[in-house]
Parts: sequence; C-alpha cells; structure tokens
Amino acid sequence: MAAFGALVSVMHIIDQIQTHPCPPISIDQIQVECLTKVITSLQKFLESYSPHSGYTKEEDVWESRIAETAYDAEDVIESYIVDQIHARSETDVENISSAEFYQGLEKVIENMNLIKSEIEEKMVIVQDQPNIMKSVSTAAAAGSSRSASTTANDVAMVGFDEVLDQMLDKITGGGQDRQILPIVGMGGIGKTTLARNIYVSPLVQESFDVFAWTTISQEYNAKEILRQVHDQVVKGKGDGLSEYELGDYLYKYLFGRKYFIVMDDMWNIEAWDRVRSFFPDNRNGSRIVVTTRLSNLASQFNYSNGLDLNFLDENTSWELFCKIVFGEETCPLELEDVGKKIVQGCKGLPLSIAVIGGLIAKPVRTKESWGSFEKNLSSIVNLKDDENCLQVLYMSYNNLPVHLKPCFLYFGRYGEDEVIRVSELILYLDAEGFIKPINGKSLEEVAEKYVEELVDGNLLIVEKRRHCGKLKSLKMHDLLRDVCLREARKLKFLYVVETKSDPKGIYLYRRIVDRLNKWESPIQSLKSTAPVRSFFGRWSNNFGLLRVSEFEVEDWEEYEKTSVKRVNSRLLLISSPCGYFGNYSPVSYLWNLQTMIIHCKFCVFDIWKMPQVRHVRVSYWPESGTISVPDPLSDDEDMENLQSLHTVDNFKFSAGVLKRILNIKILKLRYQDITGIEGEYYQLNSICCLHKLEYLGLMCTRSYRHWVREMSFPDSLKKLTLQCTYLHWKDMKTKIGSLPHLQVLKLRQGSFIGSEWETLEDQFLNLKFLLIERLDLECWITESVHFPCLEHLHLRYVERLREIPSCIGDIPTLHSIKLLCCSNSVVDSARKIIEEQEELGNEDLQISTFEYSRVIVPTSCP
Repeated sequence: MAAFGALVSVMHIIDQIQTHPCPPISIDQIQVECLTKVITSLQKFLESYSPHSGYTKEEDVWESRIAETAYDAEDVIESYIVDQIHARSETDVENISSAEFYQGLEKVIENMNLIKSEIEEKMVIVQDQPNIMKSVSTAAAAGSSRSASTTANDVAMVGFDEVLDQMLDKITGGGQDRQILPIVGMGGIGKTTLARNIYVSPLVQESFDVFAWTTISQEYNAKEILRQVHDQVVKGKGDGLSEYELGDYLYKYLFGRKYFIVMDDMWNIEAWDRVRSFFPDNRNGSRIVVTTRLSNLASQFNYSNGLDLNFLDENTSWELFCKIVFGEETCPLELEDVGKKIVQGCKGLPLSIAVIGGLIAKPVRTKESWGSFEKNLSSIVNLKDDENCLQVLYMSYNNLPVHLKPCFLYFGRYGEDEVIRVSELILYLDAEGFIKPINGKSLEEVAEKYVEELVDGNLLIVEKRRHCGKLKSLKMHDLLRDVCLREARKLKFLYVVETKSDPKGIYLYRRIVDRLNKWESPIQSLKSTAPVRSFFGRWSNNFGLLRVSEFEVEDWEEYEKTSVKRVNSRLLLISSPCGYFGNYSPVSYLWNLQTMIIHCKFCVFDIWKMPQVRHVRVSYWPESGTISVPDPLSDDEDMENLQSLHTVDNFKFSAGVLKRILNIKILKLRYQDITGIEGEYYQLNSICCLHKLEYLGLMCTRSYRHWVREMSFPDSLKKLTLQCTYLHWKDMKTKIGSLPHLQVLKLRQGSFIGSEWETLEDQFLNLKFLLIERLDLECWITESVHFPCLEHLHLRYVERLREIPSCIGDIPTLHSIKLLCCSNSVVDSARKIIEEQEELGNEDLQISTFEYSRVIVPTSCP
C-alpha cells in the first residue's frame, strides 16, 4: 500500500531533521506535533482497513488521497531542504522564505486533518458492521512473526512423484546420444520445482560427471548463459571472457565428460541455437533438461522425451493445501468444506495453492475468515488460466499486512529471474523510508524481518541462505512479479521503462527503473523538478529530490556540478566503468546520506563529515577505495551510526578514526604495500577496541605479517575471514579459538602457515561453519568435542592434507562436508566418515565432492 509507506516516510523525514546534529532546516514544533498526530491516526486507519476486493470505492479513494497528501508533505519539506542547501552553496540563488515553507506545510496538515475527519464520520457505520476481511488481516499480522510451519519448498512436489520417476527413467535410460528433454507447462505449475528435484536426485548425481543450472528468461543473453554454465562446471570466473572464449573453453571442458545441464525458463529456440554448438555430443548419455511455458518451442527440439505438466487433480490439490496449512496435522472437520472450496478456486495450480495456503496458515483459523477467501475466489474460478492465477495471487497481495505491501511492490524494480542479494535489498528498503521503526531493533533488522515474512507467505523464492540461517539471496516468480508491476503502476509507486515510447503520466511516479540507454530513454524530457525519489538506470540524471539513485557516470566533472542538487540522497550507488573516481567533494552536501556504494577503479572520499552514514561499500578492484584520515583534533561528529565499511585499502586506525567508529559491526580491510610506510603506521592492534564488531575480513601482503601477529580480535566477533595474514597455527589457540561468539571462520589462502594444526577443548564453542582453503596444512589433530556446534565443514584446494580426522563425523550437529579439489586420501576419509555414520544410524550427514578444476589458480599471496 503506497499510502502507508508514504506516511511512514514522512515520519522518517521529521525524525531525521530533529535528530540530525546539524539539520539543514528547522520545522515549527507545533507543526511537528500536529503532523505527527494526524499521521499516526491515518496509519491506524490503514492498518485496520487496508484495501482489498471487498472494500468500497470510497475507501479506495481515501487510500489514494492519503497517499497524495503524504507525498505533498514529502515534497514541501524536501524541496525546502534542497533550496536551503543550494542557497548556501550558490550565493546568487534566492533563498525560499521560511514563511512560504510554513504555509505550505500548514496546508498539508489541513488536508490530512480533513481526510481524517471524513474517515471518522464513517467509522461508526463501518465499525457496526462485521468485517470478515479485517479478522483475516489481523490473523495474518498476528502470525507474521513466526515462520510458516511448512514451506512451499517442502511440499511443492506433492502430486509429482509419478512424473519425477518418469523423468528420472528418461534421463538415466535411453540411448547414448545427447538428449534434450523439455518440461512444458504454464507459469506456477511446478516446472522449475520438478527440475530442481531432478537436479538434486541421488540417482542423477551418481549418473553424471558434470552438473550446471542456468536460468534463461525472455531477454536471453547467450554470453550470460555460457558464463553461468562455465562458472559452475569449471569452478572459475568467466567474467572477463568473450562469448566465443566462454563457449570454446566450455566445449573443451565438457568434451568426453558425461554432463547434466538444466536450462530453466526458455522462451525461444534462438536461445538454444546460439549456444548449442558448445555442448558436445559425446555419445555417453549426456542430458539437457529445458523448462518452458511454450509447447511449440518444445516441439522444435525434435525430441519426444519431454513432459507436459498438468494441473493437480482435486485430491492432490487438497493434499498440497493441507501440508502447507497444517503440516503434519489434519484439517479440522469444521474447516474441511470451506477449505476444499478455497482449493477449488486455485484450479490445480501449485503456485496459487502454495501462496494462498501460506497466507492463511496462521494461528487464527476460523470458518468465517476462510469463508471470505472462498467468496472472493469463487468469483474468479471461471477466468482463463493466466488471469485466474494472477487474480488468486492478487488476493495474497491484498491480504498482506499493510506494512508489508510497499516492500512487496518494491520487488518490481528487479528484473525477471534476477537474483536479489538480501544484504543490499535491506539497504534499499531502509533508504526508501517505508520501514516502520520497532523499539529495540535497528531499521536493518526490521527490514530483514519484513523480507522473512514475505518468504513465509511463499511470495518470494529463497535462492540461498547463509550458514547461520539468515537469507542470502532471493528470486520472485514472474507471475508474482507481474502482480508487483501492475499494482505498482496503478498506485504510481514504480514504473519500469522498457520501450522508447513516452510513458503516459510518468511525471507522477515516485520510482523509475530505466532499462534503456541515455539516448533512447523517453524520461530525458522530464524536468529536474519531477517528484522522482528513486532512479535506477544506466546514466546520470538531474532529478532534484532523489533519495535513492543507481547509475553509471562517464563525466565526473559534470556529475560533480549537478550532484549538489541531490542533497536529499540516502543511498547512492555509482559505477564508473571507464574512468577513475577521484576525491569526491560533493558528499559534504549530502546531509542525510546513509549508504554509499562505489564501483570504480579508484576512489578517495571523506566520510567524516556525514554523521548519518551507516554503510560504505567499495568494490574490490586491484586498486580499491581509500578513506581519508580525519584530524583527531577536528570538530567532526562521531560516526555513531556507521555500521559497515568495506572493502577499503590501507585503512589507518588513528586516534581520530577509532573514536568515530566504535559502533561499527562489519569491517572488511585490505592492506597493500606503500613505499616508505611501515605496518605500524596503520595501528592494526586497535581493532580489538571495536567491541561491537561482528564481522571482520582482513587481507594483507607479506610485509604486514608481523603487525597482524601482534594484533588481537574483539570478543564480539561472530564471523572472521582471513587471507594472506600468515599467522602460525599456535596463534589460533590464543587469538581465535577462544572467541566466545564466533560462528563462521573462513581461512583463505595464506591465512595460516605450518603443516600441523592441533585444536584444544573449550574453544570454538559456537562455531557453526569452517572453511579451509589453499593452505599448506598436512595434519589436522582434533577431537569431536573441540567443535561442539559445527554444522558445515568446507575444504577447498587443501591438496597436502592427508585426511579428515574420523572424529569429525562424531560431531552431533554436523550436517555437511564439502570438498573441492582435495587429495584422494581426503575424499576417501570423508567417505569413510559417511559410511561410519550411516552404520550408526546417522543418515543426515551429507558429503559433496568436486573434481579438480582445469582453471589455473594462484598458489601464493602477494
């Protein structure tokens, strides 16, 4: 719901002005109190009466009017900020009077109060009538804090056991020729889920040598298809290779090997024609599975081994629904009739059943609340399949808790099948301003909670989780993305520009995603006064009220001239593929910048005059970012909001720096040699003073090894990644093993030197994930009690290690052992561990092994 998010955003603006150490403007306190009071009242109304298909048009109009007045409040306040800061930087610019600002804000407050009065007049009538949908929304909100008992991923294969067996027979049987096997069906019917279950099937894993999964989508890119496959099978990065180089390298690698490839979501035969020559027919039973919505495309492969996925029948649909809603429990008799009518409305489409089931799998389950779903579903049962599915999915959106709706709509900015990194998504949601604060939690934590709630409702697909269980990456089903785009466009929330034609009414949109280049884009005609708050494109723009912007810069001088106009920026992502990012001075105008993400070859910037900044991220180039060193005697404010800083070269822990970053949680540093400067200059031993630091990544060159050995780590660390630090294994006992909260430890190339590692008891008490990569370790002496909580052990390129200690298998919490390019003796020891555990009845422990890669890897650190 755009209105609720806009109201939350206004409250954020007011709070930021009032709490800023040096605010650009001041607001009359009486106006602040009046505005806060009316916004709180309107928020309560929206939380109780979020719009849905059963609501009157009058109430939909209220929602629209609330959004407009909230937008007006944003425009009045933020335009005044722009004018004031611009006036200070340009003496010839006439300053807007505070009286004009006061009058503009007063008018906004009057309009909000008018809407509030109209709503209150109707409230008595509305409250006297039963509101079934309200109880449903309340139930959804009440259950949003817990995960659904059974997720769609756990039960999505209900009804597909038979077709899974059919496909496995076709894949592992048949002739020796390379075969392409299409899986055909409409969106949401389970093609990708079936393909994934085939992909991870033990029968398939045992029958093939090489595996890869690639997602294609409508706007296919042959180079990207080849790169995805290349990076998986060759275990190397192909970013710098041309399309032909990727294909040639891939062909040579696959030649003679028995491979299994999945090409998910193919839309036209041209995608296959562009890459088919790079997949050799080795006449050894290699297979390629293609999922597609288009039956005529499947016929063009000239193979009869495909499969048409059909809708679930009534009984299977009911089984799937019950598993999602009740898990291992049975459906109460009083809900069975209405539940079956709900399932009937989904018309056998697994995605619809999963989404609706996830929505109503909440603590409050009544015949009345379920009846409201059945009533709305029954009105769309007779629509065409695609429209039926969209309408069913619209119900899931309409019945989301009101605070989740802006977040759901925001996913429309991502491309089809795009993998969404949750860590960056949270920064964007925070900067957009529609995350409502919760006492005792940071905005990042609240945003993460919102995303988890959308996952629990089966509205997002989990691509990958971190080893601690937190979300790492997501995708959205394209039908749900269609819902996002339709609703976002209707509410003027977001517009995606994909054609050269001038979009009607685009001037009114708050967020614009421009997928065209500068010379083709129709939004070039938009004036800088357009109310655009977020812009995502390939070129710089001139919008004056931007909060979030993401673009490439070719002319830095021109950009710096215009950047002073974007003083309200909260998140700034700048890339410069063909140039250098020098000392960026305009940041001093960005009074409320919270996140700075820089992708360029080299940059030097001063963050010490931006007290609101919380996250600074610089891309990992051969020459990365450098943070200027503040004067310890300067009057710069403490950086109490700064939470993450990475990846930064040669960061100096001076007294002036240390006192400003005491609240930092994430720090990634890299130290390279600089002529004439000793390691002592950077005072690495000061890291132990960062008592709130949770994640440290540290990479050094050889000349810093002495200074690293003298440093110690803070007890607050939960995750530690070391590379080229050249510590001795005895340092593990004194510096790392005793860290009380450490959960993730990644020991990369050159982090430790020496052939023997012996662990001690009462260390690594909370360690869950251990990575050992490219070290000279030969002998590992340990006991199972030395790693009481270990869940995942990964060994990569540890070629000298003779074996994995057998006692590792006795760790009760261990879930997986993954080996990449390790010696045969290590692989044998891992398999022996698995066999021993199976004999003991432990079938949960999994082992994954990968063959040696042909990619040339470095053998030493700089």
